[in-house]
Amino acid sequence: MKGPGNFVSTADHRAERILRQELQHGRPDYGFLMEESGASPGSDPEHRWIVDPLDGTTNFLHGLPHFCISIALERAGEIVAGVVLDPIMDELFWAEKGVGAYLNDRRLRVSSRRQLSHALIATGTPYDPGQRARFLRQVDSVMDIVANVRHMGAAALDLAYVAAGRLDGYWEYGLSAWDVAAGMLLVREAGGYISDPESGGDPLASGNVLAANDHLHAGLQAALARAA
Repeated sequence: MKGPGNFVSTADHRAERILRQELQHGRPDYGFLMEESGASPGSDPEHRWIVDPLDGTTNFLHGLPHFCISIALERAGEIVAGVVLDPIMDELFWAEKGVGAYLNDRRLRVSSRRQLSHALIATGTPYDPGQRARFLRQVDSVMDIVANVRHMGAAALDLAYVAAGRLDGYWEYGLSAWDVAAGMLLVREAGGYISDPESGGDPLASGNVLAANDHLHAGLQAALARAA
């Protein structure tokens, strides 16, 4: 256990070692930011990989087939490429800045829904017990205006599903860079809008994320603000 409700498995460590070896083989000069081993600079200061070797560890440990690998490439502080792999469904979500977002070989676009009352929204439960009261207020506020809310347990896949139009929106607070880096680019390259729900700034820096299409984002942001 890394904290209350926050687990790490042998699979996390093994997957991280394999990913590091393969990525280092392909780009030996790049640095790393990895969930289990942290940051390690490379000889190339402009590039680093941001890696979550197993997003959805709790699902994995319970045999729930909803987890993924997330890898993003950061260049000079900007995410320029990302992949989210769901090995159970054999789905590879990938994006490159200016090229678009794809599921395997199919171009992705975010949902085109304009009415929050028809929207399916996802969220994630905070680990910090001190944040739970606000989280429950947020769920209540959002559920008042949308069709329903889901909690699926893998942030990177939630963002990939927003990019694919399977979810109309997603919010969560207190995430790490490896949770959001690849998914953030997927959403943007699929035509969606992603920001910090409070400041409107960079979710990669704050760890607070609100993603949706440009018709729904403002309404969801207002619902979360009412629950602050």
